[in-house]
Amino acid sequence: MPTRITRRTALASGLAGATFSVMGRHAVAQQLQKARFAVALKSLTAAFANVLIAEQLGYAKARGINIEGLGLGSSPAIYAAMAKGDLEFGAIAPSVALPLYAKGEFPPIVSFYEYTYPYKWDVVVRPDSPIKDYKSLRGKKIGVSNFGTTDYPVTRVVLKNIGIDPDKDVVWSAVGEGVIAGHALDRGVIDALAYFDTGFAIIENSGIAVRYLDRPDAVPLIGGFFIGATRDFLKEHRDVCVAYGQCVAMGTEYALANPAAAARAFLDMYPATAARGISQDVAVERAVNSMRRRMTLWRPPYPGLPLGGIKEEEWQREVEFLGLKIDDVKPMFTNDLISDINNFNRDEVIAAAKAAKI
Repeated sequence: MPTRITRRTALASGLAGATFSVMGRHAVAQQLQKARFAVALKSLTAAFANVLIAEQLGYAKARGINIEGLGLGSSPAIYAAMAKGDLEFGAIAPSVALPLYAKGEFPPIVSFYEYTYPYKWDVVVRPDSPIKDYKSLRGKKIGVSNFGTTDYPVTRVVLKNIGIDPDKDVVWSAVGEGVIAGHALDRGVIDALAYFDTGFAIIENSGIAVRYLDRPDAVPLIGGFFIGATRDFLKEHRDVCVAYGQCVAMGTEYALANPAAAARAFLDMYPATAARGISQDVAVERAVNSMRRRMTLWRPPYPGLPLGGIKEEEWQREVEFLGLKIDDVKPMFTNDLISDINNFNRDEVIAAAKAAKI
């Protein structure tokens, strides 16, 4: 019989007292600094392998930190937890952060590492759908995972840029994440699904067939995801921020060198992310498929920019794309840690990845 993934525990959703205990093996000595990282989904997926697997690989412990993953369900929940001091690091989505910043409602959070570069969103329909392109979405019901994640605001702006009023010309529906969203499309609850690369991979892994609509020409190079910390935490714990950023860079190099080994490391950390009753080989295969769409966005598309480096122009494009008035985006990010973050032996990490047994 094939070896089966055990589901020792379910992934926690929410902060739960600022603790995310997935398995007993995550208990660490108190001298390790917590490095909790939260995403705007209710649960983790292998798409986040590069920002988490340094814990499993031993790179985190060697740098004095303990990495834990959290699924808080929305970007505002992440920002609130960071502002309260209940969370060290969070995924920062400019499409959500910048409108808050423009209104003076964004907490003093600074992005210091770009872990996913643009552009990752699409709209899909059923294979037999009469919808042929984005303009054909007028009058249709479009599903998004929820109204607090990036697929909603980004798709709204894309539609607006091609002359479709996102408030009057379409109907929006929050249909949930992953396979649940796929079922909503497959069963005709919605006409189209606006989602992101790795989310579609999960849907396709489940056997649900979809057809991608060609992206409009008006889609610019926006949509990067960043790792942020509060300004005070950056100032008082610069070493921890560098350590975590370096772990992400090392995890990225490791995953790019051997996606299957990275997927296995992720599943060893979070076995509950695998579907019930499947073999480890199948679980790894599906995890790799979830990672593939996102992996192409892990390296900067800008020549000469180091891993994790941030371009001011990208933030400015986000401001223009969202139709906001922000004179200066510089307070939103810093590149001051990037040189130290990239100060590690890449060849050693890549060699370890290639030598890893799945």
